[in-house]
Amino acid sequence: MTRPARRQALPATPGERASDDDERMASGRGRGPRSMGLLVCLGIAALIGILGFLALGIWQVQRLGWKQALIARVESRIHAQPVPAPGPAGWAASAADEYRRVRLSGSFQQDRATFVQAVTERGGGYWQMTPLRSDAGFTVLVNRGFVTPDQRSQLSGPASALNGQVPVAQVRVTGLLRLSEPGGGFLRHNDPAADRWYSRDVAAIAAARGLGERSLGEVAPYFVDADATPDPAGFPVGGLTVLRFANNHLVYALTWFALALMLAAAAAFVIRGECRLRRAVENEH
Repeated sequence: MTRPARRQALPATPGERASDDDERMASGRGRGPRSMGLLVCLGIAALIGILGFLALGIWQVQRLGWKQALIARVESRIHAQPVPAPGPAGWAASAADEYRRVRLSGSFQQDRATFVQAVTERGGGYWQMTPLRSDAGFTVLVNRGFVTPDQRSQLSGPASALNGQVPVAQVRVTGLLRLSEPGGGFLRHNDPAADRWYSRDVAAIAAARGLGERSLGEVAPYFVDADATPDPAGFPVGGLTVLRFANNHLVYALTWFALALMLAAAAAFVIRGECRLRRAVENEH
C-alpha cells in the first residue's frame, strides 16, 4: 500500500509575510516597540501630569487646614463676649474682625432705612438695614433683621407711623460684625436709582441714603447683623445670620491624589509593555 506523497510546505513569499505582519498589526498583536523619542515625550508628559495632580492635592490639603482654622475661629467669635464695635481708627483692619460679636449704642435713623431682598428660613422678604448714629460719633448700618413684604410697607411710611420705631430712640445693639457685600446678588445688580437692593453694599447704601452728612459722622465700612433680641414691635426678626462654610477640600484632595495614582499606574503599564516588546524583539534576533 503506497502512502500519499507528503506535500512539502513552501517558504512564504515576502508578500505573504508582509500580509501576515499587517494582519497581526491590525489585530493588535505583533506591534513593535515605540521609538525612544516618543517614549521620552510620553514619560515627560506623564511626570508633569503626576506632579501637577500631586501639587493640586497638596494645595487642597493646605486649604483644608485653612478652612478648619477659619471655622474654629468663627465659632469662637460668635460665642465670645461682645466687644465695642470698632471705630474709625480700627476700620482699616475690620476684615480681621468679621463675625466678631460687637455691641454699640446710639439712635436709629429709621427714615433712612434700606430694604434688601432676602430669602431666609422664614421665606422671602427683606433685610431692614437701618443706620445707627452711635454714641461714639460715627454711623453704622445695622441689619435689624427680616421683614415680610407686608411688614415692609408698614415701615416705609412717615416717621410718626413707624410702629413705634422712633428715629431718635436710644438703643443698644449686639450682633455680628459683617463685611460689605458690594455689587449685588447672583445675576442681579443693585439699582440705587430704583431703590432695588440685592446685597448689603455698605458704600452704595450710604451714598444712596446720604449718610455722609456731617451730622451723622463717618460711616463704618462694615455692617452689624443684630442678634435675636426681640423688637418691641414684633419685627424685624434678628438673629438669622447663616453661618455655613463649604468644606469639600478633603474630597478634592483625594480626587487629585487618585488621579495622580491612576496616571502613575498607566505610565507603569506602558513602560512594562514596552520592556516586554523589546525583550521579545531581542529574543527573535
